[in-house]
Amino acid sequence: MDVVDRLATAARVALARSGDQAKAPAMQAYMKSALPFRGVPKPVRSRLTRHLFAEFVLPDRGSFVAAVEKLWREAAFREERYIAIDLTGYRPYARWQDSALLPLYDELIVTGAWWDYVDDIAVHRIGPLLRAEPRAVGAVLHRWVTDPDRWRRRTAVICQLDAKTETDLDLLTHAIEANIDERDFFLRKGIGWALRQYARTDPAWVRGFVADHPGLSALSVREALKHLR
Repeated sequence: MDVVDRLATAARVALARSGDQAKAPAMQAYMKSALPFRGVPKPVRSRLTRHLFAEFVLPDRGSFVAAVEKLWREAAFREERYIAIDLTGYRPYARWQDSALLPLYDELIVTGAWWDYVDDIAVHRIGPLLRAEPRAVGAVLHRWVTDPDRWRRRTAVICQLDAKTETDLDLLTHAIEANIDERDFFLRKGIGWALRQYARTDPAWVRGFVADHPGLSALSVREALKHLR
């Protein structure tokens, strides 16, 4: 059994031992998840992954990607997929964070298709890649802006929440304008969230943007101006 298999097996065993089946149904209901939960809260999972990732060291990019894919694709419980996402953010593997990982993150976004997965990947994985490789990653995100998949579109909208002065305003504007007529809650909420966050950096720009776009939904406007009134 190689290190990828050993890591995946150990993760499943640790989750089974750490789970609280009394909490699991409520967690599943809250997330509206088809996958059941083990009942492992995030602080417990964080301690668990800290030990797991230190014990089962992945030697190269190939094994790193394989481990993420195995945890994700073979998950029988939702926390296994959370561990897959946690693994993508493990600091010792930061050297492999580049645009070559976009196909992997795209799979997690499209097959995950829910906000708890997508938002973490969008903000904490795609966003940093965009800032590191604006041309290569930006080209992909500009395509995602009008993609049929709403989770790719939400990713394009919210991926710059942590960008501050590095925000690509052309991408942000394109992402919002392309989806301004969408009635989908997650897109409308995402638009408002993105504008609200950028308002911390440039409130005048956000006020002007809202004023210039009367087609924005009430939800988006309310979120955008939440801290500006």
